Amino acid sequence: MDPRRRSTKKPPVQSLHHHHHHHEEEDSRRRASDALPLPLYLTNAIFFTLFFSVVHFLLTRWREKIRTSTPLHVLTFSEILAVLAFLASFVYLLGFFGIEYVQSFLLRPSDDEDDVDGRFAACPQSLDLAAAPPPSMELQLLPQDDEEVVQSVVSGALPSYSLESKLGDCKRAASIRRESLQRITGRSLSGLPLEGFDYDSILGQCCEMPVGYVQIPVGIAGPLLLDGGEYSVPMATTEGCLVASTNRGCKAIHLSGGATSVLLKDGMTRAPVVRLPNIARAAQLKFYLEDPSNFDTVSMVFNRSSRFARLQSARCTMSGRSVYIRFCCSTGDAMGMNMVSKGVQNVLDFLQADFPDMDVVAISGNLCSDKKPAAVNWIQGRGKSVVCEAVIKGDVVRKVLKTSVKSLVELNKDKNLVGSAMAGALGGFNAHASNIVSAVYLATGQDPAQNVESSHCITLMESTNDGQDLHVSVTMPCIEVGTVGGGTQLASQSACLNLLGVKGANKETPGANARRLATIVAGSVLAGELSLMSALAAGQLVKSHMKYNRSSKDVTTHAAAAASS
Repeated sequence: MDPRRRSTKKPPVQSLHHHHHHHEEEDSRRRASDALPLPLYLTNAIFFTLFFSVVHFLLTRWREKIRTSTPLHVLTFSEILAVLAFLASFVYLLGFFGIEYVQSFLLRPSDDEDDVDGRFAACPQSLDLAAAPPPSMELQLLPQDDEEVVQSVVSGALPSYSLESKLGDCKRAASIRRESLQRITGRSLSGLPLEGFDYDSILGQCCEMPVGYVQIPVGIAGPLLLDGGEYSVPMATTEGCLVASTNRGCKAIHLSGGATSVLLKDGMTRAPVVRLPNIARAAQLKFYLEDPSNFDTVSMVFNRSSRFARLQSARCTMSGRSVYIRFCCSTGDAMGMNMVSKGVQNVLDFLQADFPDMDVVAISGNLCSDKKPAAVNWIQGRGKSVVCEAVIKGDVVRKVLKTSVKSLVELNKDKNLVGSAMAGALGGFNAHASNIVSAVYLATGQDPAQNVESSHCITLMESTNDGQDLHVSVTMPCIEVGTVGGGTQLASQSACLNLLGVKGANKETPGANARRLATIVAGSVLAGELSLMSALAAGQLVKSHMKYNRSSKDVTTHAAAAASS
């Protein structure tokens, strides 16, 4: 017989036993109140009134003494009485509620199995789910201590979010939360792995209320020959053909002598919005911040937030009497959102002295602009701005990419330039930059939501050497990456960063690891663009996806036959 069923069915004796303890507790409280000379509610009312009255009196006297510069330790007779009354009422209230709490704790039923049943008998949801789980749900066999905690969470007596702090064991908390969730929802999580993950590593910084982790396969593309170095690029994805396609692009680049990258800019942004009483005052703030003679002062205040934060610029945009201040600063090897936000808060506190009428509406006013497509990022850049190029030899285009230089140049113009323009694209003048950016971000612990602006890319292709070779480049103005902080410190993601040689902070040149990672992302995008555009030019896209991105064996067999014919 299932022990959970036995523990949730309550015979009448158990119920009477539980009510017996409840009446004992009430009788004890009644005896305590009967010992008082006045009815309980009247006594409490008197001491509550006394407590708040003397507190108000003492605070008023304190304020008068400060105004008249009278020493606080000089007390009048009325003040001495007020202090004594305060102490007496405080001791009574503390003693009364303290005794009541101790009594209720001591008179709780014992923690044996029967009394646990009695405590949770009042929750019908707990009874239904534990006694009769749905056929699709596999209940976990838990130790008795864990079973009690699970029932507490299911009944609502213990909040799920507090399990880590209450238990002091992150793995156990995740296990109990998972089992509680299955019982509450009646849905199984059997396919979501729980074991094999360090839940202590995410506490307070990566993910709250974990119940497991999602497995995403990591493939390797490369070696990518970039700036004289070779990199095996980890890509976490569930899309077939993506890693293989990027790998083919890496091969074409390698056979042609490698790619070259240039980092144009490195600066994370945050743009608070503040409101002034009128447009004249708003303009004064704008002129003050954009005056070069004030930059040193503002940057000194900003840079206090971190030894790596260095303010680069502060540009203001007005909308009526609101001012949006776009701060831009270097952030070392961190992606830098927290760092720049701290610096911005320092500047806002500093400005409050000269602009006391300034109202800070929000520390982020969306002119930053984070995790949203925005022209300001496309034009001014955010994070790392990188350009990467390669010259692909004509014979490599023919033998490896299976197309021609002329076909690629024409396709790039019609698709990535004209087609994107017709679609009204914002930074989307590419074939599939987001594919590579997302895969590398997931593998290396970056913020996947920043794929939105990090995937801004324009891909250009033109013939060179009298039309024999192909010059290809990608321009990506806002690659937002870091090698410290966030998800980069988790074991799997840290291993992927280590594979690229950019794990952690660069001790010799702060920021060098993050900048190198940004160029690797751009180089990988260059490889991905080359391969996909070649597949489109050669008409191979549908065939390759039918072969590698379908689960049906019949379709795969058919596609393989078609590809070989």
